[in-house]
Amino acid sequence: MQPDGGRNGAGAPGARPAGGSARKGTAGKPARSGAAGTRAAESAREAALDILVRVEQQGAYSNLLLNSSLQKTALSREDAGLATELVYGSISRLLTLDYVLDGFVSKGIAKLQPWVRNLLRLSLYQIMYLDRIPSHAAVNEAVNIAKKRGHQGISGMVNGVLRSVLRAGELPVLPENLSPEQRISTLHSHPLWMVKQWAAEYGLDAAEAMCAANNEPPAASVRVNLTMISRDALLEQMLEAGLAASPSLVSPYGIVVKGGGNLALTSWYRDGYLSVQDESSMLVAEAVAPEPGMRVLDCCAAPGGKSAHMGELMKDEGYIYANDLHPHKARLIADQAQRLGLECIATGSTDALRLAQTFEPESFDRILLDAPCSGLGVIRRKPDLKWRKQPEDVASVAALQAELLQSVSRLLKPGGILVYSTCTTEQAENSSVIAEFLGNNPGFTSATFTSPVWKRLEETALAAGEGLQLLPQHYGSDGFYISRLQRLF
Repeated sequence: MQPDGGRNGAGAPGARPAGGSARKGTAGKPARSGAAGTRAAESAREAALDILVRVEQQGAYSNLLLNSSLQKTALSREDAGLATELVYGSISRLLTLDYVLDGFVSKGIAKLQPWVRNLLRLSLYQIMYLDRIPSHAAVNEAVNIAKKRGHQGISGMVNGVLRSVLRAGELPVLPENLSPEQRISTLHSHPLWMVKQWAAEYGLDAAEAMCAANNEPPAASVRVNLTMISRDALLEQMLEAGLAASPSLVSPYGIVVKGGGNLALTSWYRDGYLSVQDESSMLVAEAVAPEPGMRVLDCCAAPGGKSAHMGELMKDEGYIYANDLHPHKARLIADQAQRLGLECIATGSTDALRLAQTFEPESFDRILLDAPCSGLGVIRRKPDLKWRKQPEDVASVAALQAELLQSVSRLLKPGGILVYSTCTTEQAENSSVIAEFLGNNPGFTSATFTSPVWKRLEETALAAGEGLQLLPQHYGSDGFYISRLQRLF
């Protein structure tokens, strides 16, 4: 299931700020001026270093650890933004950074102590990819941290490696004998198996564009609660407050905000005017197209963004059963509904495979199965995801998805619509699951997308089997698959 928040919103804890721009691999190029090298900035680097070591050594999730760690620090908003950029950037560019460092560390980066290895990574990330931090400042701060945490030999090695990097000029330098997939993998820092998979499914150019897009900071986007305020009215308020806000090109309910901080801390959020949600994710409720008075089932609903959006589209008239496996996540859905003033949403906690035993057959007008998936469409928000996943993970989750779809389909009324969605780019989890289901269930057929937004999206999104596939480079939003199925009898 797709998280509705996450790595989103510049300046928010755990969210990568948009201020770090790419240097396009020019390691020795003088950087533009920018504040760096202060004691506070050093604290930001040390905070980032501690998080990176724990992610590598303990298998911690970067977004969760970053949120909890920054809440315990006294870093300013700017320094928290720097620490966040260093954590997400170093993880996102991990393969490229290690490739470059291995050319300068005599015994190889893998043999270094974890804190030294990660100190070199975050320092090289600043040199290669952040044009607002002078290269000499990144080196000096790395040496100071090495002196504080290690002995003179370590600080000397760190200084020597990084200064050698500066003298080398443009990096990385790739050998000519690499295959196209190896070049993309090394240059854009993605596992080779992933690049090969995407190249096979979408072509080499699209695979490279996907990898490049995954390394960019995600935009902050919000969904407007139209039961309380219009998008134009909220957009006007944001502009009056000095925010760089613009209408979403993906969803008619969305607003994109640049540099607005954590929008979940604003009065607009507290008062229920908006929800933090990725633009692609906003399309799912629109695809369900629930109408006032309908009975709707959301099978895997937490944290509740799509359930709430459906409630808003229904004008809070009707019934939505929002289910999640975990009770504490079901409570999150209830909290969202209360914040947004929605009374039509009831929550429950059970295995989605048991919903067919919980409710009467053919008892819902609409069903949303936002299925558990590999999540490879949200790498931009969770960069460590690409290093955790393996090809076999895709196959195993696809089997679960097929089982869930078959089970919950029994609950749909004849004439009703079932929407299957994932936040992944893997067709084994998307069009293949739908094709298998339709082949086994002659009582179901593919339903067309009738909303005006889909007429525009079809020019950009890929037709993937009986659904639409958004890739991260299309709009700068999450990779997402959505299919609409109708029950005939």
